[in-house]
Amino acid sequence: MKRLHHSLLACALAALFAGPAFAEGGQITPAGDTIHAVLTAPPMVPPPITRKTPAHVVVDLEMIEKDMRMADGVTYNFWTFGGTVPGSFIRVRKGDTVEFKLKNRHDSHMSHNIDLHAVTGQGGGAEATFTLPGKETQFSFKALNPGLYIYHCAMAPVGMHIANGMYGLILVEPEEGLPPVDKEFYVVQGDFYTEGAYGEPGLQPFSLEKAIDEHPTYVVFNGSVDALQGDNALTAKAGETIRMFVGNGGPNLVSSFHVIGEIFDKVYTEGGSKYQENVQTTLIPAGGSAMVEFKADVPGNFVLVDHSIFRTFHKGSLGILKVEGAKNPDIYTGQQHDIEYPEAKPAAGE
Repeated sequence: MKRLHHSLLACALAALFAGPAFAEGGQITPAGDTIHAVLTAPPMVPPPITRKTPAHVVVDLEMIEKDMRMADGVTYNFWTFGGTVPGSFIRVRKGDTVEFKLKNRHDSHMSHNIDLHAVTGQGGGAEATFTLPGKETQFSFKALNPGLYIYHCAMAPVGMHIANGMYGLILVEPEEGLPPVDKEFYVVQGDFYTEGAYGEPGLQPFSLEKAIDEHPTYVVFNGSVDALQGDNALTAKAGETIRMFVGNGGPNLVSSFHVIGEIFDKVYTEGGSKYQENVQTTLIPAGGSAMVEFKADVPGNFVLVDHSIFRTFHKGSLGILKVEGAKNPDIYTGQQHDIEYPEAKPAAGE
């Protein structure tokens, strides 16, 4: 069994992914009566939709198998939508007719398909998109329900395709659009199962045994340890409003998503239309999502974590939101005060 899965996971170096063209300013590009959707790699998000009427939107997405970094010195053969984990962010509007074109790169070793949780129809599109290497499939669907939805590969064995990174988010905006914010970010948690231990160097094969037992080697944001740290940290300025589109690809674990030092002003629970206010930590199920919004009132390094906290410090689920700007001592001082405690007096009778 191990030998079979090792052969399935043989590494294939992929060339650069050629995505759909961007118009000036990052806006969607109309071509006659057709609109071609802008697809963005994490942590970026396509611009908000400003049109007031539904449109015929074409989404071109390519599936690529490629070796990428899991951690320092550690690589993994990821299966991807668009060459990244999570896959490209897709943004449409309620009422749009979406023409979905799915390509499987010619040097892929596996067939793939796509199940979009935003789709009303058999398999969420999976039945229509059985795509062999070097081939292309397509189908159309009507975006009926606004919300933030996971998409993933649903080719058997489904768990293995998801565990190798085949998931992403599609946003169906409401007709009136979302309230404006200053910054939007795309963050998806995933759990990965390697035969080697955490940090063991080299190209790590997928472990079916660990996946079945639900014992991940890595739990990370955006496909790798440190994907949202250092030069890749999210950035904002004090006073800006922030919206994070947060997903959980799974395939197994539930995420307890939390930003240390912030309180979510609004959480659109499970990516739906209603929100809850003043939330500290929100649960995001495998195959689910949430939209969280807050104002960055003060500068600092705010830490994104899965508050199942051993995952954060021992498996990799840690990111940084770096907020720059002037301090606001009315909200937070950050000063340390040395306080002298009075010498303890002996108890009566001592």
